[in-house]
Order: sequence, then structure tokens, then C-alpha cells
Amino acid sequence: MKTKHVVDLTDLSHKELMEIIHLANEIKARPEDYMDACRGKILSTLFYEPSTRTQMSFQTAMLRLGGKIIGFDNPQNSSVAKGESLKDTITVIGGYADIIAIRHPMEGTAAAAAMYSPVPIVNAGDGGHLHPTQTLTDVVTLYNEAGRLDNLCIGLCGDLKNGRTVHSLIKTMTSFPNNRFILISTPELSVPQYIKDIINASQCNYTEVSSLVEAIPELDVLYMTRIQRERFSSEEEYRKQDGVFVLDKPKLKLAKKSMKILHPLPRVDEIDVEVDYDDRAKYFIQTVYGMYGRMALILKMLEGSRREFSPRVMPTHHYHCCNKRCITQTEKYLPAIFTEAGGDMLLCRYCDGRTLI
Repeated sequence: MKTKHVVDLTDLSHKELMEIIHLANEIKARPEDYMDACRGKILSTLFYEPSTRTQMSFQTAMLRLGGKIIGFDNPQNSSVAKGESLKDTITVIGGYADIIAIRHPMEGTAAAAAMYSPVPIVNAGDGGHLHPTQTLTDVVTLYNEAGRLDNLCIGLCGDLKNGRTVHSLIKTMTSFPNNRFILISTPELSVPQYIKDIINASQCNYTEVSSLVEAIPELDVLYMTRIQRERFSSEEEYRKQDGVFVLDKPKLKLAKKSMKILHPLPRVDEIDVEVDYDDRAKYFIQTVYGMYGRMALILKMLEGSRREFSPRVMPTHHYHCCNKRCITQTEKYLPAIFTEAGGDMLLCRYCDGRTLI
């Protein structure tokens, strides 16, 4: 692979993404052929935030490839609790492992880690920003279950503001022709402007609605998400959004027989349990596709990779990111890096947050 790190799935070329999807299917068909593919290699999973599927999927993927795993699932059990910086943690672990998967509650953390890591970094979720390997899971699932990745009407429902899986999926699916998005949320939880800008810059279209009943008859894919309690500033604010969107059997009667239902999980109450028995529900098999997708990604990223102990020195901007959830707010040594977003707007290279000049 040309890219060393996968902070965003768009770091992969279209060709590389399709190669990974095909490799995932090959591994699924003949797992015995890949049992020793990563023998002698070590994956480190650094999870600063709770996880079930993503962490275990990465670990299972490496173990099934014949490799080994190290890492932590609670930063309080590591030197992070003593005040160790992200830079130092990544530099040290990069001397032990051959590849690192990192999850962190602060947005832009994976991009910051990639600046200092001597080995490949995989973003396993950074706050409410991005989650590229969940999107890899999603596209492997769609490729197999829907039979295509283009000409789809994709409905995304729930917490579109904080749903990093939503942001990553939209960014990736805009690269396939004639996809259309229906964004189903309350006004308070609508998708961030930078994601709308990405759709507008593509050849894809989108509409925003506040009713799942209104949208569901049109959909080829329904991507349900939970309301992310941990991203709200108060319990009161969370309660205002909780339970607004629920997929149940009466709503399913309005949908196409061929529609595919995906969910990044965990589920709370946004999909009724009765839906699990509908043939259109693909969210549990989706987790299995995710394991094969991560196996393929690990293999591709380790091709020809080598340790490079030379952290990049980046010039720093005199402006600072205004996003309070950006990693630059806590890791103060990080250089302020922006790209121009037109007019008097700067776009943070870590978290995609917008800052006015």
C-alpha cells in the first residue's frame, strides 16, 4: 500500500480499497490459507475509550493471521494515568509492535499519533470524528449483501452529529458513482457542515429529513445509529434526543424487500429486537465481515512496512483550533496545522474543525 497510516478510509485509493474488499472475501472463503500470514508480527491495541466489537475484532483478526497482540483497554492501567503524553506513548509502543490500532475520545488523535509513530497507525475511532475500519466493515458488508457500492439510496438515521461511523461512511460512499444520501435526524443532531461540503463537492446528492417513516420507502440501505449519550454535555440534553428514532416492524412494512439494515453497534433501543429476525437485518453478520476486513487491512498495511524512528517536524500556525474536543486542546505540544477552507475559514488537519481567521 502507498499509504503508511489509515487515519481516514479516504487515505486509501479506490484501487486499494477494492483490493482490501476482495482480499477480505478471499480470507473468508479460505481462512486456512492465511493462518500464518502474520506469524512473528505484533499488533498493539491502544483503547483509551470503551469498545467491544472494534477492539476484539482487531485482536481476533491478528490472532487468526497467526500474529500476537499487546496493548490496553483502560488508560488508567497504563502510564497515561501518570501523565504520559500521546507522543511518548506512541513512540514507545511503536518500538514494541509492528502496527498500532488506536481509539481515543479526543478528535484528531489518530492523525496526531501518525505524526510520531514509527509503525503503521490505524484509526479505531477518534471521538465523534471518524471511524474508518467501521466503514471498511460497512463496505465489505454492502459489497456482499447488496451486491454493489454504487447507485444506492442510503439513509443514515439517528445521531449524525456525533456519529463518527456516519461521517466515515458518507466520505467513502461519495467516491462511488450515483449514490444518494437521506440524512434522518433532529436539527440538533444533523451531520456536520464539513461532511455536507464533501457531499456537495462530489457528484452525489443528499436531502435532510426528520421522519424515518417518510424516508424509508426510498431506501436501498438504512444505516441506524444510537444516540451517543457519552457525547452530550448533560443528561438532560441527551434525554431530549433519546428514543426519537426507532426502527420497528410497522416501519419495516413500508420498506423495500431488498433493503439492507446496517448498524455499527452497540444498539440501545433504536432497533426493536423483533427486527433481528427480518432477512433485511444485516448488523450481526456485519460484525463478522468486519473481522475479515480488518484481517485484510492488517495484511495490506504490513506489506513492506518498516520502523522509521524520525518524527516529522511540522511548522505551527499562530491560530489554534476552536474545537473543544480536538486533541490539540489536551496535547499542547502538537503543532497547529490547518488547510484553507476558503474565505476566512481554516480547517484543522487533525479534527476537521473550522476556525475563523
